Amino acid sequence: MEENILKILFKEEEIQKRVKELGQQITGDYKDKDLFVIGILKGAVVFLSDLIREIKVPLQMDFMAVSSYGTSTHTSGVVRFLKDLELDIAGKDVLVVEDIVDTGLTLTYLKENLLARGPRSLKICTFLDKPSRRKIAITPDYNGYEIPDEFVVGYGLDYNEQYRHLPYIGVINPKPTYK
Repeated sequence: MEENILKILFKEEEIQKRVKELGQQITGDYKDKDLFVIGILKGAVVFLSDLIREIKVPLQMDFMAVSSYGTSTHTSGVVRFLKDLELDIAGKDVLVVEDIVDTGLTLTYLKENLLARGPRSLKICTFLDKPSRRKIAITPDYNGYEIPDEFVVGYGLDYNEQYRHLPYIGVINPKPTYK
């Protein structure tokens, strides 16, 4: 499977250092606030797990699952909610944690949906940002790394539900072969 990885963009040690930095920044920004973290499944779960251990303020957490990819390497542009929040975010300071921001279509749709629920504030934290692919102008408030227009896997990101377990971020062959 790893023979399909063309190159490694970020090693495990680099990732952990950056996650710690983001956690410190978020801790400072949310001191004395009512932090509610929303993890976007499935891709953000690894990043979210590491990130919340680095955030040193009390927080609540819930999950949403949205999809615009299916089994393709390109977004379909059609956003589907696969799982909604179980908890109310009205009056809370919400931090949406995403694995990657690509075209911005999914995140913009999600942000508008969440703002309609009446949070006190809403910010976006993404592990990876691919601004060269933007179709809608949206900028994450917190960003792990900006990356080029390549299809990446690892650290929660997948191709056809594979590669999420890799401890690094790698660029995958656009037409991977499986053994």
